[in-house]
Amino acid sequence: MAYQRYQGYQYETSPRKLQPEYTPKKNPYEKKKNSTGKKAKTEVKKKNQTKRKLKPKAKSVLYLAMGFIILFAISYQSSLITENFNEKEEKKKELSTIEKENEQLKVNIEKSLNLNSVEQSAKELLGMQKLDNSQKIYISLPKKDYIETEVEEVIIEEKQSVWQQIWQGILKFIQ
Repeated sequence: MAYQRYQGYQYETSPRKLQPEYTPKKNPYEKKKNSTGKKAKTEVKKKNQTKRKLKPKAKSVLYLAMGFIILFAISYQSSLITENFNEKEEKKKELSTIEKENEQLKVNIEKSLNLNSVEQSAKELLGMQKLDNSQKIYISLPKKDYIETEVEEVIIEEKQSVWQQIWQGILKFIQ
């Protein structure tokens, strides 16, 4: 060694760096500081500003989405109402056509029940003929009325209490 160090004396021109007598402990709750200092603070400020700008934008987007959802629900409900109304109108039309057909069938039935039409269809379809005098047989009946009237007895029972009905049931069971 060309030169020795003594405690207090220094041979170099640059000052000596003093070492602290203790090492400070780092606080785990303290935020880490960037070596850039001011740049980090400006970046944090910019992030906070962008967050502040994004919050109103996010709220407006959320409100807009909610508005579209509400409008969609209202339009869906109105489409269901319109669909049901159209179905009801179709059923009314079907009912009116069925009622018209029913009326036409009633008129046809009344026409077919006419005695002349019955006689004509019997002659044409079934080959039937009118009776001759030789086929007719006359029967004489006495003028006595064969209907006998029956006399009905009307029995009116008074309302009995529950205990009286039970007692009557027991008496009938015993006999």
